[in-house]
Amino acid sequence: MRARSGNDGSLVYSTAQPSARTTARPAAKPSAAPRDGVVRIWLEKKGRNGTPVSILRGLADDRQALAELAGRLKRACGTGGSAKDGEIIIQGDHRERIAALLEQDGMRVKLAGS
Repeated sequence: MRARSGNDGSLVYSTAQPSARTTARPAAKPSAAPRDGVVRIWLEKKGRNGTPVSILRGLADDRQALAELAGRLKRACGTGGSAKDGEIIIQGDHRERIAALLEQDGMRVKLAGS
């Protein structure tokens, strides 16, 4: 609580917080993989209650092709997942299987993350 003087000299109390000091900054999203023609497959557990997911980054931004590839990968791995924001997320640690499938399609693949 801050005290300040009113126009007539009376004491005025304010509970308002200064917005400049208390504004929270949005959490930074992991930087997208560079568009160098290499598909990187990450394993992430943070923020998912310890459940691992395989994330593919560095793919083309074509939504239709991304959705079709995500469907193929989900069926091949026998698990769920999604395609959004230029990434494909497959539930579970299926990096080796995904890498083999993408290499059969002629893509360059690197395993990234831990």
